[in-house]
Amino acid sequence: MKKAVKVCARPETTAVQALPGDPRQDDLLAAPRAAGELGLGRAEFARAVQLGLVRAGPRAPGGAARFTRSELERVKAGGGFPEALRARVETVAGADAGARVLGTGPSRFTRLARCGHLTPVGYRINRYRVVVWLYLGAELREFAAAEPGLLRGAAPARDRELIAAGGDLRPSGWRGRHVGLLLRRTSDPWERAAVLASVLPEEKVRTAVPDPAERIVLAALAPPPPYGHPQAPAAAAVARPLLRAQPPDEVERYRAGLDLALAGARGQSNSTGERGPT
Repeated sequence: MKKAVKVCARPETTAVQALPGDPRQDDLLAAPRAAGELGLGRAEFARAVQLGLVRAGPRAPGGAARFTRSELERVKAGGGFPEALRARVETVAGADAGARVLGTGPSRFTRLARCGHLTPVGYRINRYRVVVWLYLGAELREFAAAEPGLLRGAAPARDRELIAAGGDLRPSGWRGRHVGLLLRRTSDPWERAAVLASVLPEEKVRTAVPDPAERIVLAALAPPPPYGHPQAPAAAAVARPLLRAQPPDEVERYRAGLDLALAGARGQSNSTGERGPT
């Protein structure tokens, strides 16, 4: 007989309760204040957190991320702060801007990105409801220095075949990067399973997780949409397909990862009873 779903808070996600005047209150900063102390704008700070350059601390009672003063001091102590940190989170939007960084034309930049040589770090939807991919400026400069041959001359045969077939690796490349960054931020097996489930089509999740109670746990732990995901319904409709794996090989890869994560999560639940149905 199934027991009730039990989701226990872990120490790193439990809100810290401090009494008035307790200095711990000043050691936990909301994102806007933490960004200000690091000299970063809102988007820059969100990117730094996404990339793991700034690590979130205990969450507030309402679930908002907070940041410890010791973490901010660690970041400030990094070499070349704050210029080096800003350089690492600088993003370039679209083919025109990206091409200028590479020193090539927009059409070649688009081909390089579509063929997987350049991996987006994010996206936004413009006023024409078109996806505009975002790239890390530092990565583009590194690519230009490492692969000058791809910036001029004929495209490799593999690239020509992919373009002729209408292929575009940008969405799957972004999803792979996004999932990888999320998985790096947690070691909890149920949270890791929730990350992998979040990029699978719903019917695949139902097949992989036939127990409704487990699906409830995964849904509760699912990560929110990434920073920059639009709120307006029309733009959100354009961006929503980017969140789910589509090519069959990509779907199967995440399905296999979910199976492994669930095996570990179920094993932990059976031994501790702390997370998920048993």
